[in-house]
Amino acid sequence: LTNRAYKDFFENPKEEALRDGFGKGLLDLGRKHKDVVAVCADLTESTRMHLFKNEFPDRFFEVGITEQHMACFASGMASMGLRPYISSYAMFSPGRNWEQIRTAICYNDVPVIIVGSHAGVSVGPDGGTHQALEDVAIMRVLPNMTVFTPSDANEAYEAVFESYALGKPAYIRLAREKTKVVVEHNRANKLNKVHELWRSRSPQVTIFASGTSVQEALMASKLLEEKGIGSIMAEVPMIKPIDAQTIISLSSETGKVVTVENHQIYGGMGSAIAETLSANKPLPISFIGVKDKFGQSGAPKELLEFYEIDYMAITNKVLELIR
Repeated sequence: LTNRAYKDFFENPKEEALRDGFGKGLLDLGRKHKDVVAVCADLTESTRMHLFKNEFPDRFFEVGITEQHMACFASGMASMGLRPYISSYAMFSPGRNWEQIRTAICYNDVPVIIVGSHAGVSVGPDGGTHQALEDVAIMRVLPNMTVFTPSDANEAYEAVFESYALGKPAYIRLAREKTKVVVEHNRANKLNKVHELWRSRSPQVTIFASGTSVQEALMASKLLEEKGIGSIMAEVPMIKPIDAQTIISLSSETGKVVTVENHQIYGGMGSAIAETLSANKPLPISFIGVKDKFGQSGAPKELLEFYEIDYMAITNKVLELIR
């Protein structure tokens, strides 16, 4: 194990939802900066903006189910010197209001932070209409847009502060379910860097993961080592701009790469890594993600297994690649 102590992760894990880390971060950011405002599309408690609303009611705006209006409204506020954070389910923002985000926010390059909650299949029973599996793809293609994919509640908290410091448009991707806490609260671990979390003595494959898939990749790395397969496992908390230097370096050490994400395999983190390596260090690469399908209703654990993005699927894919 490298960089951080993971004994508690495997033996006595803490669990907290990414959206809870975001809610706490927004509240603390609001206490520090009076220009921070929050705008929500009828999902205040679900996205954890109620913490900010309760303390700063004059700086909170509920716009109802009008995601397109929310993006334009926030753009106007940002143009007048405010720093808006807008939130909804990722399927609706950026899913429903992508054109307004593109034209009103990115085209004008104003500092609006879009917070997409309940992303990925782990929304569970809400089903395919509410499971955003394409949001990273549509956001990373936008000029002037930064894309954060924090792996746990602590990184979601940090993403609030780092997005504010950018002074530009940004997207923060969150999940609904509680997940294991992977990283410590440490402002020195900047989210614009790829972080190595696991290293075996003789690594044979490099595994990159983002978001809630990081905990699955860590568990797979441990299981692989028990099976005699060493690995390097690294998280990618920012997909755009991506930390190309570290990705190339870690990939070169093993010569084989596996990417893991709770997202379509097209256009997401795996595609960003493939673009990086194909231009600088072409290597064999396997993609783990949702394979051109919509989500469906089910328990989060069942869906991770069904779409083959859980730790056992990662383990099997690595064994297949090595063989």
